[in-house]
Amino acid sequence: MLIWKRLKCLGIRQFLKLSGFFIKKPQYILPAFKATEKTLKVCDQKFGNEHHLDNQANAYRHALWNFLLSDSFYKVSGSMDKAVFLSKMITDLHEEIFPNSALSRMMDLHNNKIGRNLFFKDKDMDIILCLEQMVKDARKVNSEKDLRNLKDQLVYLKD
Repeated sequence: MLIWKRLKCLGIRQFLKLSGFFIKKPQYILPAFKATEKTLKVCDQKFGNEHHLDNQANAYRHALWNFLLSDSFYKVSGSMDKAVFLSKMITDLHEEIFPNSALSRMMDLHNNKIGRNLFFKDKDMDIILCLEQMVKDARKVNSEKDLRNLKDQLVYLKD
């Protein structure tokens, strides 16, 4: 399973950072795991391994993951604000633990925010259908400037 494979490759510092989050908030371990597992299952079915590249499928995966994390955390906390905040914490930590190039990281953070914003806008929406539509309109970016100009659209780097 990809989740365990990723965890096994963590260095001690990375593992401690991730553990620190969940030691303080153990009630979020299972919801985070389930949201991550569901995200990967959906993306594997829709895109195969393509969602691990810097393409539209990757944009879809990041937005979906943040929406599902927020939803799972909401079910535990009962607070949309807290759920979105915790989702941001865990996905920002993911970007820190598994670093990319600067532009890839910015793209991932941007798409993460899209997913959280969609949850905050309507937590009961059909996120799969919504993202299927959004990915059709995703924009390819080549620079940080391009990315900053696209607030409400999914973005990607490679076709």
